[in-house]
Amino acid sequence: MKIETSAVRVWRRLGREDRLAAAAAFWRDPPEILVATALGSIIAARHLRPQAARALSEEARVQALAAILDPGEALASSLLVALHLDQRRGLLAAFLDAVGLPHEDGLLQEDEAAVHPPLSEDTARAGVQALASRFPLDQVRTYLNTLWLQDPERWAALEKAAEWLNP
Repeated sequence: MKIETSAVRVWRRLGREDRLAAAAAFWRDPPEILVATALGSIIAARHLRPQAARALSEEARVQALAAILDPGEALASSLLVALHLDQRRGLLAAFLDAVGLPHEDGLLQEDEAAVHPPLSEDTARAGVQALASRFPLDQVRTYLNTLWLQDPERWAALEKAAEWLNP
């Protein structure tokens, strides 16, 4: 699997249904700092006035955001994280269980990154194989890339461990 070094590239690879799911998850609990960015992207893409964009229904905001192929790096990253924290939490938990990292419902505790060193290639490979046996490969690829984007140093072993996942 080739790791994309840009969240925008990962976002572009997602199918329409995944982008819709990510946008819906984002709008259910949007990071305050990115609300203006998301609305600005919709305004630019749809050629709307700011007031009109703010007045859109949640469903219209979801549809509009999912249709944007280049939402910018910060927003694309947030959309990818929202997708995984909302609909794919089981995938997160399965991976962390497989690599032996303690977590709470798929989320590492804040101090866990400091306590545990980066994964070895063998441990990462075991985690990748565990995911590939239980989840669709496109979801596994997206998750691993999203995880790597969050902390490339900590998850560096994923690139080698997931080589065999090439589409």
